[in-house]
Amino acid sequence: MSEGIHTGFDEQQYPHINRGLDGIVAFSTTKSFIDGQKGELIYSGYLIDTLADNATFEEVCFLLWNDRLPNAEELESLKKLLIENRELPQPILDYIKATDKDAEPMAVLRTAVSMLADFDDTKGKYDETLFEGQAIAITAKIPGIIAAFDRVRHDKDIVAPLKEESTAFNFLYMLNGEKPGEQAEKTMDLCLILHAEHGMNASTFTCRTICATQSDMYSAVTGAIGALKGPLHGGANTAVMNMLLELSKQGEDADAVAFTKEKLDKKEKISGFGHRVYKTFDPRARLLQHMSEDLSEETGHQELYKWSMDMLNTMKSEKDIDPNVDFFSATVYYSIGIQPDLYTCIFTMSRVSGWTGHFMEQAANNRLIRPRALYVGEKHLDWVPVEKR
Repeated sequence: MSEGIHTGFDEQQYPHINRGLDGIVAFSTTKSFIDGQKGELIYSGYLIDTLADNATFEEVCFLLWNDRLPNAEELESLKKLLIENRELPQPILDYIKATDKDAEPMAVLRTAVSMLADFDDTKGKYDETLFEGQAIAITAKIPGIIAAFDRVRHDKDIVAPLKEESTAFNFLYMLNGEKPGEQAEKTMDLCLILHAEHGMNASTFTCRTICATQSDMYSAVTGAIGALKGPLHGGANTAVMNMLLELSKQGEDADAVAFTKEKLDKKEKISGFGHRVYKTFDPRARLLQHMSEDLSEETGHQELYKWSMDMLNTMKSEKDIDPNVDFFSATVYYSIGIQPDLYTCIFTMSRVSGWTGHFMEQAANNRLIRPRALYVGEKHLDWVPVEKR
């Protein structure tokens, strides 16, 4: 079957297949650019390193929604709106309290976000003049949903959001019931920046596909959460942490090199390595590596960082594979006291800014997304009565 690109075809003559849509360009975007060979990630013109060194998550939200950084007045206005939209409707709090404490946090988050549309004054109406307000409302409420469920499942009272402070600060406050220190807030904020946007990944594609039908933003974000929930997309950092915790059972003298080689010999997957796009060190992983090293010393988790580096070096020497963003984000989250099964929820808390930015971009120049599938089944079968089958 031809490997060329087909621009037209007969109804009976299908084009070639690109499994997983590899190499297919379906959209143009101003939201992010990835150079997999150089290991560069750009959000709306700015290198991720530049944003990591200078920006706040709130500035990144504005950037992804408007393709430019806010001025001082615009930034203060956005912060105020995010604070005003933090409070969760009582029926959603009731749902969180009533649901199974053993439920998957991502499943609870998916359901609660879907419910949010019922309590939005716009009812999620598909109207370009309403999109940024809806994006603000969703982005502001997701941290509260995550924190509320985590507290309820541990038999703790839900903590009401603050009427001040950053998204990162408020999330840690609602999660832990106490105000975080400056370093914890800075760490959380940087993690939110690094996960905010990343090209045409599975969840972003899902979001844009739903938007393309002119469905509402709440539906699109709910669908994106469903895609991110999958272990091949958003669940890798949880798997990384569980792998490190498995290694920790061997004690402080655990041999991470032997552990890694044994898994490779058994053809087991080593989570947190390799990437569909990057052919070198993921630039987000590099930033998180430095943070992981600093935090491990501050929190007494030096062995986690040492094991991580031993695994990294082993994977490089054995397979010539570099780590991705999930590898070091796992130890960063763990070092600031966040449980592994919440990692993908925090990913969501950040990536919603990118999803909603893509939703607005799709709506502005919309076309229904309708790829084809190659039919490989039989044709023109004779009917066999049920009693003769």
